[in-house]
Amino acid sequence: MYIMDRYLLRQFFKTFAICFLSLTGLYIVFDLFTNLEQFVRCGRKVGGVIPFIANYYSYQTILFFDRTSGLLVLVSAMFTVSWIQRHNEMTALMSAGVSRIRVLAPIIVAVVVVGLLTAANRELVIPRYRDELSRHPQNPLGDQARPLEPRYDGQTDVLLGGKSTFSDQKRIAEPSFFLPPALRRYGNHLRAENAYYKRPEGNRPGGYLLDGVYEPKNLDGRPSLLLGKEPVLITPHDAPKWLEPDQCFLVSNVDFDLLLGGGDYTQLSSTAELIRGLRNPSLGFGADVRVAIHSRIVQPLMDITLLFLGLPLIVSRESRSVFIAMGVCMAVTTMFWLVAIGAQHLGSILLIDPSLAAWVPLMIFVPVAAGLAESMWK
Repeated sequence: MYIMDRYLLRQFFKTFAICFLSLTGLYIVFDLFTNLEQFVRCGRKVGGVIPFIANYYSYQTILFFDRTSGLLVLVSAMFTVSWIQRHNEMTALMSAGVSRIRVLAPIIVAVVVVGLLTAANRELVIPRYRDELSRHPQNPLGDQARPLEPRYDGQTDVLLGGKSTFSDQKRIAEPSFFLPPALRRYGNHLRAENAYYKRPEGNRPGGYLLDGVYEPKNLDGRPSLLLGKEPVLITPHDAPKWLEPDQCFLVSNVDFDLLLGGGDYTQLSSTAELIRGLRNPSLGFGADVRVAIHSRIVQPLMDITLLFLGLPLIVSRESRSVFIAMGVCMAVTTMFWLVAIGAQHLGSILLIDPSLAAWVPLMIFVPVAAGLAESMWK
């Protein structure tokens, strides 16, 4: 690696770090003081306000990196190129016979490396800490009630509903599950004081453990209900070892996090988990998830395309103003993402094919980027 490469890489990553830390600091300050009362309440409850705040935002920084890295790499690349142009270092290197593309090669490599780190963060780190990242600043501990929007289990056709949810216990208060005709032998509704989501464990399937069942009555003496050969509503009559007389168990593949909010679940899941979700009839994932999967696959290509849209506009400008470079950067980024977001929206409502929606920005901007990048080969 030449001195020139080390110099450019140091300038790039220094700019990236400064921008990321600055934006993260602004986000934390704004978010913290907006919800300070809740953080103080939760901090006192767990034994310390400062440690609780530090723990909460240490996880949120992971998600903030995923959301901002695409913009920050472009800003860092533009600033680095503008900096060496402002000090006539680009002119000196070209006078020595070094082509523009050779000068910019370490910056391009750095953008690719950050893109790979972002993908690894999205696919490996974020899903691992889904529970911590799904906490909201208005309810950091998840101990306050949130309204529950009813959701169908696409496999059993049970409508899952209730009064409210508590994410810290994965609990539904006063659950009211509406049963399909095939499961109405004991009544139309399944009501209880509480329902707790349980992941699959051993021979027990995943689903909701209802405690304090009061409808249907005398359920403990009745056999379980099946759809085909698979049990859906398990009663104490058939599972006396792990169900109390006032309990029952509803088998469901609808995860509690998905029940709370589909958007958060999609964002905090890996691509492999989303693909498995598409194959799960209980979840009923739609076109928006298909668009999200394809968008993740093409994301590295979109980052490179955006870079090659912006770099030629900077290196071909006679002006050496860093502020003009930043303005050009923001204009290019805004136009690019408006097209990307518009295409994804059209794909999510099935006006265009979901897979095509993810590729539309590349189909539009790759030829433009290739034409603009011709000047960098000189």
